[in-house]
Amino acid sequence: MHKFKATNFSRFVGFVILGFFLVYLSNTVDELRVYQGATVAMYVIAISSIILLTGYSGQVSLGHGALLAVGGYGAALLRNNFNAPVWLCFVGAVLLAAVWGALLGVTAARLSGPYLAGTTLALAVGLPSIANQFKFLGGEQGLIFEIGLPPASLGEMFSLYKWFFWIAALTALISMWWLQNLLRSRYGRTWRAVRTQSVAAELAGISIARSKILAFTISAGLAGLAGALLSMTISTVSPGAFPLTLSFALATGAVLSGINTLGGVIIGAVTLVAIPDIADAIAHRIGASENVTTNLPGLMVSGLLIVTVLFIPNGPVEQHRARKARHHAVLTSTKK
Repeated sequence: MHKFKATNFSRFVGFVILGFFLVYLSNTVDELRVYQGATVAMYVIAISSIILLTGYSGQVSLGHGALLAVGGYGAALLRNNFNAPVWLCFVGAVLLAAVWGALLGVTAARLSGPYLAGTTLALAVGLPSIANQFKFLGGEQGLIFEIGLPPASLGEMFSLYKWFFWIAALTALISMWWLQNLLRSRYGRTWRAVRTQSVAAELAGISIARSKILAFTISAGLAGLAGALLSMTISTVSPGAFPLTLSFALATGAVLSGINTLGGVIIGAVTLVAIPDIADAIAHRIGASENVTTNLPGLMVSGLLIVTVLFIPNGPVEQHRARKARHHAVLTSTKK
């Protein structure tokens, strides 16, 4: 128990130190990098929600972008209709997406494999049509989601992009600290048992359906939070902001991060943010047409997913851990 508390405290201190480093970093880089940093923080939360759902509870989602949209719309509606403070908009986004996730989780508990993946994919495909049916959602144009200017106490030189970054980074740090503790608790152990040995887990008295519904609910809540952050950074929420390609990009980021661990989540997030810049540089270098320039980021994401699955299916972090474990085993056997 004392060892667990010490580990938990040291992890908390590590997150605090990282937070101060990010604040320092935001004061040394240009506005574009600060904005990209806010987007990285959003992706960290979104990818983590998929790792929780797929890597721990064994449920596959190919339409997670739809849950981000639910959170984004929820935050915008609270802001526009009730002038709710930003923190309350984020809480509302989490709760609304979690309710959707619970309803979807009831269905997901009866499905598995390609059937579940197909169900979530259908939700993401049908999202634009659903949003266009209701006037209060703004139709194709969507809704404006503005959080207002930074507090005057931060100074006149404190930019809106830096304010986005501070909010997104703090939210990501808190979310990741909470999620790591959750996955190390009995809930995380239960989800792993359900994923790897479902029959044994059921014989041990674990409710498989209830466990899967809980995982889907929490995962959806995190996705909704990420959707609210995305809507904040682009100041709007619309069907076009949550395309099907977003769901595929998140799935790619989760695979690249390592679907069974949170250790590499920053790798997937940074990669997804960097791909558009890399694609734009390549397109300009080869003098590609506008059509090629537009589609190149999606092609790169698809190619990256294939390469990752073929060569590092567990992600670079798990690959490195496995290599160290093999090396340690060899050294141990040699000493004997």
